Amino acid sequence: MKKWYLLYCKNNEIERAIVNLERIGVACYTPFVNKEVIRRGKKVVVKTPLFPSYLFVQFDYECGPSFTTVRSTRGVADFIRFGQTPKEIPPELITQIQLRNVNTEVALIAGDKVKVNQGAIQEVQAIFLEPDGDKRSMLLLHMINREVKVSVDNKNIRKVV
Repeated sequence: MKKWYLLYCKNNEIERAIVNLERIGVACYTPFVNKEVIRRGKKVVVKTPLFPSYLFVQFDYECGPSFTTVRSTRGVADFIRFGQTPKEIPPELITQIQLRNVNTEVALIAGDKVKVNQGAIQEVQAIFLEPDGDKRSMLLLHMINREVKVSVDNKNIRKVV
């Protein structure tokens, strides 16, 4: 019976591991998210793994391939283990991850309406201006008949639909 396991892949070799594992009949799954990054001064949306360097695999080690074959595949570092044998992952966990709408990195565009989740300006509506580094954003608030620019942590911002 096929069971799910968790692999740790070598740095930046998850794609190579997927290709090589699928060649030997191992089902692979890794959730990806779209993340907006700035490259050469332009905003670009890139597809990145939700769990970098980790890969869920499903196979039946009794029918083949063996744990040794999977572990020695190019791009794979090792299984995640507790003791001597690789730890089985419950199929319900994989199903929950697949069904969950993962959108942790929301791409905001200048002019989008947002609300702040925490702090002194909690639940205040603002306008997204621009990114302020990798982890913060500049917002425009209307306070006491003035427009005020504020830098807020991205974790504390949610887009108003």
